[in-house]
Amino acid sequence: MQTGFAFDDQAIQATAPAEKIGLVATVSPEGRPHLTLLTSLRADHAHRLTIGEFCKGSSKTHMQQNPRVGFLIMTRDRSLWRGKACWTHLRQEGPEYEQYNNLPMFRYNAYFGINTVHYLDLKALTAKEKLPMGAILTGALRTRLVKGALADANGEKILSPFAYRLFNRLDTLKFIAHIDEDGYPRIIPIIQCQSAGYGRLAFTMKPFSDELERITQGSAVAIFGLTMTMEDVLVRGCFRKSRHRLTRLGGVTIDWVYNSMPPCHGQIYPPIELTPIIDY
Repeated sequence: MQTGFAFDDQAIQATAPAEKIGLVATVSPEGRPHLTLLTSLRADHAHRLTIGEFCKGSSKTHMQQNPRVGFLIMTRDRSLWRGKACWTHLRQEGPEYEQYNNLPMFRYNAYFGINTVHYLDLKALTAKEKLPMGAILTGALRTRLVKGALADANGEKILSPFAYRLFNRLDTLKFIAHIDEDGYPRIIPIIQCQSAGYGRLAFTMKPFSDELERITQGSAVAIFGLTMTMEDVLVRGCFRKSRHRLTRLGGVTIDWVYNSMPPCHGQIYPPIELTPIIDY
């Protein structure tokens, strides 16, 4: 990832609308990557980003505990901006607060508005990219052919049928996050990723092979799957690299599943035992 870049006027304008993909990667208290869809993420000016909070989730807590953040913004024309940022502070008033709440999505919403604005200083930024759709399609087809090599037929059924189908859809957007050597999370598109049984995911190491090869063997990663109808699921697990039939493969053995869709964020796997409420 190249450093020393700043958002130009075109990027600031392109990232302003709410109708885009905005992903934020944070570090959990256990030191593992966490990925969240935050469409309010935007470039505020050349060296700063903001996030408008309307729903409380784990990512806002994580970034206040560990300010190192990775981000990805993808606009409707498949243009990408990716980088790293450092959370600095939050405010519940001010010009940015007013700008968010004057956006049509929030100004005319009777149920919620932006209640808090988070501020992040830009630390690293890639040059503007386009999703390489040809390479992604090739990778998806190759993954479909060889993913059986990573399947565990006798393994526990960790993914629900919904999540299994979501990751197997070729039109689902998928992204992987890992924690880089500098302690900042890094987000990489892996749209070719697919389910290899109900406990593993598999994907070819192309495109973005240079970045994927930098992920340490055996490290903890998070993978976020998102459909264009805003259905999504987040999983975490152990990353492994291998080769099968001349194809370089990445695989993740899933050990944690999280529902990141509002209004009820929460862990799905391992299942959390329900306890009775005795104090009111």
